[in-house]
Amino acid sequence: MQKVKVRLRPLVSKINLPTVLKTTILPGESIERLFIATQVGEIFYIGNGEIRTFLDIRPLVLKLGADGGYDERGLLGLAFHPKFYQNGLFYLHYSVAGTQGPGALHKTFKPNPCDPKTLNLKWENRETQYDHIDTVEEWVLQSNAQPQKRRTLLNLRRPFSNHNGFNSLNFSPETGRLVLTNGDGGSGFDPFNLSQDNLEIAGKIIEIDVEQNTNINSPPLVTRFNELPTTIQQTLSVMVKGVRNIPGISFQKVYQQYIKYAGNVGQNLVESIYSFVQYKPIPVSQIIQASSMNSELNEEGFINFGWRGWEGALPTSFISPCTDQPKTDEKTIAFYNESVSLSSNRLQPLTSYFHKDSRPDKFEGIAITGVQPYMGNGIPGLTGSVVFTDLAQKSHGVLAYTKVRPDGKQNDYSVIQTEYDFGSQSSFYVSLGTNLNQTSLYLGVYGSMKVTDYNKGTIFEIIQ
Repeated sequence: MQKVKVRLRPLVSKINLPTVLKTTILPGESIERLFIATQVGEIFYIGNGEIRTFLDIRPLVLKLGADGGYDERGLLGLAFHPKFYQNGLFYLHYSVAGTQGPGALHKTFKPNPCDPKTLNLKWENRETQYDHIDTVEEWVLQSNAQPQKRRTLLNLRRPFSNHNGFNSLNFSPETGRLVLTNGDGGSGFDPFNLSQDNLEIAGKIIEIDVEQNTNINSPPLVTRFNELPTTIQQTLSVMVKGVRNIPGISFQKVYQQYIKYAGNVGQNLVESIYSFVQYKPIPVSQIIQASSMNSELNEEGFINFGWRGWEGALPTSFISPCTDQPKTDEKTIAFYNESVSLSSNRLQPLTSYFHKDSRPDKFEGIAITGVQPYMGNGIPGLTGSVVFTDLAQKSHGVLAYTKVRPDGKQNDYSVIQTEYDFGSQSSFYVSLGTNLNQTSLYLGVYGSMKVTDYNKGTIFEIIQ
């Protein structure tokens, strides 16, 4: 792939950590506005060269950063209804204030591949042993330009503080449904294996039919699909399982078909990007029926990313120093049986990049934070490709890109050379967004890994 050079043009600075970047057209207007959601609970938009507040839900969002400043909770998802211009509907996903619990396991818990008891645990006492509640809500922009909450779609108990997804709400242009990209519930190595359990909400990509009225404005607190009222079950289907943690889903229209892209954050070895065109979502009511009758679910055409048996294209490994050579890594495949059973029915990633990689034209990643198609002509070398961001290499983030091959096989990636002088300031790439027709790219950069280090964010447009 060719080398591509870009520049970063600052649009807004001194904002809190940005989790979502996307554009829409406000009712009564004719131009797209760039909307920015911050982890602490603010939503801004850029209008006429200045930043304006659209909504501030900070009082509704869990207090973040209590354990040293780093946090993966907060306002994580914002999506505008495809008919937002007419109906004013938009959707939020956030961690709810006042819902902090003790967590599902002791804070010092660590899985040990030599002790199978630590690898195959059950999430007990879920009604009390959880970390926090995440909610997905429907809001409306009223005729007086004031947003107001209409109803709650889901209330989810989360076992741990991390892996809640981010940029987690997006509408599918293919089905018109709201898509929730939901991480595996956290800790490390998915200790309860929630991502492969069909009844568990965690570790799935879920479609929500928001056109159906469930007549339930405040759903119960749940962790499993079968705990939901029937009317809510009927609005849900599962697109993908085997998800670890995920920076949203994006759609690229090519020849009347949509390519779906999703990044999966890795554990120890590798970050992965998946792509697929054909898929067969399974209605939640069908999953529950199969479970209640102890019959096998027909998973033909169902997409499985393979976690926790697989980390991208590799069997999941624990890494520890060799006892006789402490500077040498020993890799232990702890989930061997799961790796074997998932080997044939999981989706291979489109591309992967590694946490350790000595090749001069590659980079060593930490966590994938955005995946977006680019269909514009302003950066010719990227037209038709998919751009992705990694949080950091050392103290600065990385931009790269790949393309879907005509034969559908795995592809390589190329680092995008980025011209911008951050000086000695840390610059973590925390979010990536596009406009409605995917001809512009926006990058969210933060000067700290701590959400409690306020006002260190800058939003850039990526240009040639």
